[in-house]
Amino acid sequence: MAVISVTADNFEQEVLKTEGIVMVDFWAAWCGPCKMLSPIVDQIAEEHPEIKVCKVNIDEEPSLAIDYKVMSIPTLLVFKNGEKVNMSIGVQSKSDIEAMLA
Repeated sequence: MAVISVTADNFEQEVLKTEGIVMVDFWAAWCGPCKMLSPIVDQIAEEHPEIKVCKVNIDEEPSLAIDYKVMSIPTLLVFKNGEKVNMSIGVQSKSDIEAMLA
C-alpha cells in the first residue's frame, strides 16, 4: 500500500476513522534520522498491505504534532481502530517496528 501524506484536514478520516492498524510517521525534511527511517517506513508499507501507513510533516502540520505530544522526531504512532496503542521515538529497525505493529 502506498504511503499517505496526512494533514490536519484529513487526519481524522485517514487515521482515526480507519478500522485496523494505522502507523503514522511524524517527520521533517531537515531531520537526518527521519531520512534514515523513511525507507524502512516505505518498505513496511509495501510489504504489509494490511497496515495503513501515513506520514505527517511537522513543519507543515505543527498542530498535529502538538495534539499527539510529538516532542522529538522521528516519532511513529500506531493506531488500532482509531485509538493510539503504541509509540516509538527515534530511528528503529524494521523488525522492531514490525513487532510494534503486531
